[in-house]
Amino acid sequence: MSGDHPSLAAFLDCGPAAEPAFTFDGQAISRADFAWRVDQTTAWLAAHGIGRGDVIAVWLVNRLEWLALLFAGAKLGAIVAAVNTRYRSAEVAHLLRLSGAKLLVVQASFRSIDFAAILAGMDRRAVPELTQIAVVGAGKIESTWPGLRFDAFERAYPPATLPPQDIDAPVLLYTTSGTTKGPKLVAHSQRSLAGHARAIATALALSPQQHSLLAMLPFCGTFGMTAALTFVAAGATVHVLDAFEPAAALRALVEHKITHGFGSDEMFRRILALTDAPRPFPHAEVFGFAAFQPGWREFAETAAARGLPLHGLYGSSELQALFSIGGKGAAFADRIECGGQPMSGEAIVRVRHPETGEVAGPGISGELEIKAPSRFLGYFHNAEATRAAVTADGFFRTGDIGRLRGDGSFIYETRGGDAMRLGGFLVAPGEIEDELKACAGVADAQVVAVEIDRQPRCAAFVIVDTDTLPEPEQLIARLRERLAGYKVPARIFFIDAFPVTESANGVKIQRNKLRALAMESIAGA
Repeated sequence: MSGDHPSLAAFLDCGPAAEPAFTFDGQAISRADFAWRVDQTTAWLAAHGIGRGDVIAVWLVNRLEWLALLFAGAKLGAIVAAVNTRYRSAEVAHLLRLSGAKLLVVQASFRSIDFAAILAGMDRRAVPELTQIAVVGAGKIESTWPGLRFDAFERAYPPATLPPQDIDAPVLLYTTSGTTKGPKLVAHSQRSLAGHARAIATALALSPQQHSLLAMLPFCGTFGMTAALTFVAAGATVHVLDAFEPAAALRALVEHKITHGFGSDEMFRRILALTDAPRPFPHAEVFGFAAFQPGWREFAETAAARGLPLHGLYGSSELQALFSIGGKGAAFADRIECGGQPMSGEAIVRVRHPETGEVAGPGISGELEIKAPSRFLGYFHNAEATRAAVTADGFFRTGDIGRLRGDGSFIYETRGGDAMRLGGFLVAPGEIEDELKACAGVADAQVVAVEIDRQPRCAAFVIVDTDTLPEPEQLIARLRERLAGYKVPARIFFIDAFPVTESANGVKIQRNKLRALAMESIAGA
């Protein structure tokens, strides 16, 4: 494992380490080759005017360039804003505007994703700070912004003059929705990223020669990035999928004798469904999962019987993924619950009683509050939201409901508030509602989470304008142009008024009644 210096650059100065460092689509990348590519990318960024404090937005699938840009940005003191590859024009514009990104690095297309077409639907006036767009790989993007090619691996640029390292400055921005109307940007430093990666590597007792990771989650999110950085820190090999595909994941697990992987229960369910082998992964040691689908406990039992050891996890953009895990020594029922033991011995988890407001003891459900070295710096350019999210004594108010066990571990029970889990992502209803209310003929809208064919989806209730009556198909088509597919409502219902209740704090819409009405309508269809 690399030294104790809490920077990303220190990962490249590992002691004993496995080779290769990565495989990308069958291409082996040695550690020396990766370090060279980071240096080349650093020079490329500097040559195009990127320096300390500048924001680079990265809109790529899992490519070598993604990681090279992060490590290079850290060397220059720049900040990388991670853009979800499933975002569409409204979401990308929001992130670029909020981050103040100066440069956007993107690929022209990937499978069914036409990044160029999405950019074409974005108004340049909405993102005034963006000055240029760089294209990675084949293809072109026609836009009103000045364009250039990312050719750092093909052409030599003058070596960059590096500023003194500030490992406590922002270096990576994740997006999170929480319960607000639009995504906030969660800022992490090199200290929080590198320190957390090393803490996980220590907690999992990773060995460079014995262990390897299948990276099948997107680098644009903390789940995928944290796992990748952990194995780089440990000096172990990372086998990367550009995007999750069950057959490719199965092939990699078998051919490379993968020992570790992280994903959702649904991802592992789809992988196991492709093989009839009774125990297809004899080298599997720890496979951490987040439970998103109904019946996940039964599936975990099935997976265990077939030699796939699943461990429950907990994390968030603010605390980073893999914050905690169900321990190997725990009873099976406890091991698979989301939560577990924090990876860092310095982390403190407490529960705030929902009625008394006091810190509660073991067994009492309440809001989880966490203090840990992996905690974020704050919400980028949003001091008010940061103050609201962090207690006076430095604990992050997670908004999640859970309870402590007597042994110091904890159980995550549910998400507080109205946030929805769709497509594996936490989504704020207000984000979808705002897009609906921007449609012709819509006076107001409310969105709730529902379950359709055992899949988490959302349904929308719309109050129409008296002058026009839009068709549901028109509204859905509009949203498909503006939002990621998992955010598009599966059903749209027209309603005369929303059910409300009076309280001391004013009138509140009863989302539970809307959810029940939606499920009743879906069941009767």
